[in-house]
Amino acid sequence: MKILDARGLSCPEPVILLRKAMSSMEPSYQIIVDNHASKENTTRYAEHQGYQTSVSEKDGEYTLTFTR
Repeated sequence: MKILDARGLSCPEPVILLRKAMSSMEPSYQIIVDNHASKENTTRYAEHQGYQTSVSEKDGEYTLTFTR
């Protein structure tokens, strides 16, 4: 599983980071973001690419796991 840290980045940077990582075609990815807009946008992108999403939140940081 490829883990991406996008804390401190504002959109569209987390989506671009995720898109670049997904070019490797791995079956799962995890990204850590620290704002709601990034959570929504990366989730929308991953689901559009055919991935299932699970989200956990702790202290204002979201850990999103995308799996095929």
